[in-house]
Amino acid sequence: MATATNPAPQINIGIDEGTRAEIAAGVSRVLADSYSLYLKTHNFHWNVTGPMFNSLHMMFEEQYTELATAVDEIAERIRALGERAPGSYSEYQKLTAIPEETGSPEATEMIRQLVSDHETVARTAREVFALADEADDEPTADLLTQRMQLHEKTAWMLRSMLA
Repeated sequence: MATATNPAPQINIGIDEGTRAEIAAGVSRVLADSYSLYLKTHNFHWNVTGPMFNSLHMMFEEQYTELATAVDEIAERIRALGERAPGSYSEYQKLTAIPEETGSPEATEMIRQLVSDHETVARTAREVFALADEADDEPTADLLTQRMQLHEKTAWMLRSMLA
């Protein structure tokens, strides 16, 4: 444990402190978007109705379960970069680009919103990827690449349901 007489060791992973903080701030936006999408997807899982109920209920469960795992990995990357991971609704609200849904839209509107939201997370990850790539931060770049791939694929699958 770090104390006044025994400070925590400095982070020396080949990325300077300022760049690490900038990358972590970007990854915090990805975390906020991902957590907000998790919450919305879980809400839709609970409240979906109509003829597509069973398939959407199960699909939304798969999606929010994946997001629950992802937010942990994203937060742990922020910590590995030496920064505090945001972890409150108020922090996420300030950082996210995902609009909140407090009502119970019909199933096709839920799908439309989730398409847009998955695309939003992919765009946020893509913006932060540029910072990580420039800093040769391969672990963050890899995490962001995986997130972009997942969100783009999920958006495509959901979009296909609207065709």
